[in-house]
Amino acid sequence: MYDPDKRKIFSALCHAAILFSTLFMSVGIPIAMLFIANDPVVLENAKESINFHLNVWIYGIIITALLWLTFGLLFPLVFLGYALHWGLTIWAIASVLTKPDKPFRYPFIFRVL
Repeated sequence: MYDPDKRKIFSALCHAAILFSTLFMSVGIPIAMLFIANDPVVLENAKESINFHLNVWIYGIIITALLWLTFGLLFPLVFLGYALHWGLTIWAIASVLTKPDKPFRYPFIFRVL
């Protein structure tokens, strides 16, 4: 069967990649996991992590555009965006560490992969 400790570490690393860098490492680590891992749960977590990171980028662009268009009046959206980003990331890491046999699914995102 699959090693539960490796499953926990690799799955948590996929979701925690965005804590290292919000640009290239955030999707680079999960993409690397798609190639090196053969565990189906780790692969599902890597795909979900990539989808979440792409959503964070897109929502960041939308929030930035709204800030420019409203001359900063919608600045509280920045705090909401960061709270959701960090909260969902921490929730995902905690979930894959406590339930390693079940892939984590982020709510409120669109999935490309």
